[in-house]
Amino acid sequence: MAKASPEDLKALFDTQQGYMKYFFDELDYEPLQKFCQLVLDCKGTVFFTGVGKSGFIAQKISMTLVSTGTKSVFLNPTDALHGDIGIVSKEDIMVMFSKSGSTTELLTLIPYARAKGATLVGVSSNAKSKLATETDMHVMLPLERELCPFDLAPVTSTAIQMLFGDTCAVAIMQAKSLTMDQYAMNHPAGRIGKRLILSVKDVMKPLSGLPLAKPDEKLVDALVELSSKGQGCLLVVDDANTLLGVFTDGDLRRSLHEKGGEVLQAPIKDLMSSTPRTTLAEGKAVDAMREMEAGGRPVSFLPVIDEEKKLVGLLTLHGLVNAGL
Repeated sequence: MAKASPEDLKALFDTQQGYMKYFFDELDYEPLQKFCQLVLDCKGTVFFTGVGKSGFIAQKISMTLVSTGTKSVFLNPTDALHGDIGIVSKEDIMVMFSKSGSTTELLTLIPYARAKGATLVGVSSNAKSKLATETDMHVMLPLERELCPFDLAPVTSTAIQMLFGDTCAVAIMQAKSLTMDQYAMNHPAGRIGKRLILSVKDVMKPLSGLPLAKPDEKLVDALVELSSKGQGCLLVVDDANTLLGVFTDGDLRRSLHEKGGEVLQAPIKDLMSSTPRTTLAEGKAVDAMREMEAGGRPVSFLPVIDEEKKLVGLLTLHGLVNAGL
């Protein structure tokens, strides 16, 4: 059975590194700057198209642009020739990816895309190709050769296509001064988006159903509330619902150990912590989670209060985990 040795793999990666160095050494940045500015100035949609491996790269770059705030769509060149070109307009840009610059489907598409008024950009590794001469702008991606021993399989060419597209996408994102909050709005289901978007009130347990106790209530009378609500704490409030303190399962164990059964007749106000860590409902959930982990003494919950210190909810570590934070 054939095997690839570590030495063989290192030799391949070293060779690929050399080909990538050729790309960077020979790359002309002026066309890249013009391409980025063209995308920034676009009032319509930036369409990406390509065939085979180049098509997959074009699709991925389009997705990167979308996720970083640029309106972009991948357009299959064959489908475009059978009706999908109807969505292209004179305000749009069409970016065509081809290593050789002679892909038949793209060359066939050029006159029809031009008839729709779109600005055409060719991206290839052949400055003398038909794609280079027939588009409005050409971006040359220098390619020494493919890593494939036959110089056929597109492995180095696709790597430099990806580098070009994704790096330009980041440059465009920076030029637009995209904020983290704006980026998160495009990724609401991902962990990054949740951390930047979700507020405490989005993940907290609401006031109804929380384990509440009054300050003068005897511990023995509050035990049912403590155990039945299953939150591991009692939230001590006055008649106006202002948070006065917190009494936890841990406090119960310590009190029983120190004072014995007589502690059951003591009022909660004598046993509670009157300076619990809290968080505001309008704050970021991820900031509250950091607060729970801070101070060298992690806690598993935070009472949630409003600006007037009235209790509005309870944030738990379990709830944060369930929310994907």
